[in-house]
Amino acid sequence: MKRIFLDNCHSVNGEIEGLNDTFKELEFLSMVNVALTSLAGLPSLSKLRKLELSDNIISGGLEVLAEKCPNLTYLNLSGNKIKDLSTVEALQNLKSLKSLDLFNCEITNLQDYRESIFELLQQITYLDGFDQEDNEAPDSEEEEDDEEDDDEEDEEEEEDEAGPPGGYEEEEEDEDEAGSDLEGEEEEVGLSYLMKEEIQVNKHFSPSPKNIVFGIT
Repeated sequence: MKRIFLDNCHSVNGEIEGLNDTFKELEFLSMVNVALTSLAGLPSLSKLRKLELSDNIISGGLEVLAEKCPNLTYLNLSGNKIKDLSTVEALQNLKSLKSLDLFNCEITNLQDYRESIFELLQQITYLDGFDQEDNEAPDSEEEEDDEEDDDEEDEEEEEDEAGPPGGYEEEEEDEDEAGSDLEGEEEEVGLSYLMKEEIQVNKHFSPSPKNIVFGIT
């Protein structure tokens, strides 16, 4: 299991029941609106890349993330109680962090908010969905879909190289269809030939036009 969604669950003392160190392969974790006040209970998830924590009550303690999730590339803290730059400073130790979302946090009301965050966290490329030149970040879901499509294409190519299991049966069917077409042509030629022969025979008896039509039919 690489992705878990725990949105709208209720935490107890900052912890989600059942979420523990056994999920070591986890790469994506979403805990939106779970009433989290602290990240102290977060298990060690060394392979975690994306963490969704929007709409909680987190106001500090972000230094835990560098210890528990050192390889994070995407972090969403929008809608929390983060007010000042000193709180965000703890994210400097997340060396792989590329995208940070603080939308709807009080810190966004600070003067020169964006410039200050980019200066403080020089490893990030996107803040609240945009880079320093206001270019929008690519949709992470689309990127995942593209990766899945690439995997499917690779699998299809491997199957094509190996050859379909029923390949010989399909060839036999094609041969049968071709044979049936030839039989149909032979039938048509035979019928035309017989019709001509019948007409030639009927000429000796000088049939009436009605008989000729009847013979052709």
